[in-house]
Amino acid sequence: MPVFAWEGRTRQGALKKGVIEAVSEAAAMMQLRGQSIIPVSVKPKAAGGSKFKLFKRGVKTRDLVVFTRQFATMIDAGLPLVQCLDIQAEQQTNRTFGEALGRVKSDVEQGATFAESLGKHPRIFDELYVNLVTAGEIGGVLDTILNRLAAYLEKADSLKRKVRSAMVYPATVMVVAIGVLVLLLVKVIPVFEKMFHDFGGTLPGPTQMVINMSHWMQHNVPFLAVGLAALFIGYSQARKRFPRFRFHTDGVYLKLPVFGPLLRKVAVARFSRTFSTMLSSGVPILDALEICAKTSGNKVIESGLDKTRTAISEGKTIAEPLRAAGMFPSMVVQMIAVGEQTGAMDSMLAKLADFYDDEVDAGVAALTSMLEPLMMVFLGGTIGTILIAMYLPIFKIAEAVK
Repeated sequence: MPVFAWEGRTRQGALKKGVIEAVSEAAAMMQLRGQSIIPVSVKPKAAGGSKFKLFKRGVKTRDLVVFTRQFATMIDAGLPLVQCLDIQAEQQTNRTFGEALGRVKSDVEQGATFAESLGKHPRIFDELYVNLVTAGEIGGVLDTILNRLAAYLEKADSLKRKVRSAMVYPATVMVVAIGVLVLLLVKVIPVFEKMFHDFGGTLPGPTQMVINMSHWMQHNVPFLAVGLAALFIGYSQARKRFPRFRFHTDGVYLKLPVFGPLLRKVAVARFSRTFSTMLSSGVPILDALEICAKTSGNKVIESGLDKTRTAISEGKTIAEPLRAAGMFPSMVVQMIAVGEQTGAMDSMLAKLADFYDDEVDAGVAALTSMLEPLMMVFLGGTIGTILIAMYLPIFKIAEAVK
């Protein structure tokens, strides 16, 4: 359906702007009049704006959290749904988010449910969000569900930032180290080489080896850069296009000696938090497990949760197939089994999520404290070796002069 950008005035004279979906310009004007807005201008929205998605501003988790909390407060205060959406769409500083909320409002006005309208924007509102809103609409507890959603999003975002900080630090140090080495080999070593050539004589073995490395690097830097870029892009595309390849690489990640245990803890924390939020909001277990699998971020864990879901549909408990899959530690499976027996699965999962959030904190701190000296030793040792190799001929010259 065509989208129109409009400007209009309310009966009080306030100027308003937005977007609206309608079959024609006249239909859009009729819709606006039905909302007590006097149209000033209604123009077809240019389709070219969404072409260059690389430059289109995305919706941050923080924007979504603020919207969810404020929306819950408005609903709890008794404001109509359409009015809440109108206020939120107007006050958004993020244009992409504001336009999406304007379309959600338009869909709701045309008779769609709030959840159905949100589901048309999967890049902003994922399946978890839409399913929880559906449960809130059906149960008449939309404000409560939205508050739970906001709390979940905040904790999920905090977990993501912790993992990112753990990965960014060693990656940054490695990039700096490689950059320094390339700079030394391409720019600094040739200066020493020219000086040694002017003096004549035979160079020590370590010095000659470093100079050979410098020659190789000078001739192959462009090919090396292109090769590394091609390798990175090829790997990323292979993970996107070939599910089996991603499944195997995700399995390798979980078995890495240092990062593997941390990634497993992150997976447990994410699963526990998501599953707890959905169960406490009234989402059926099978639907909740399906969404947990899709949002796990790891194909091995997703496969295990899918098998668990199939086993539960055949009449088994949750703990049995989880134990058979071997994805999570035995303590997690035992606590889930206790939660099943006592009927307090959601609270048990929430406690598990809090515990593993703390475990992730401790894991990130331990990883950083371990990697920092290792990186310093690697960087200092490599650069020190090159410098010593370069100074060996100078020591020989000094001895000859004496």
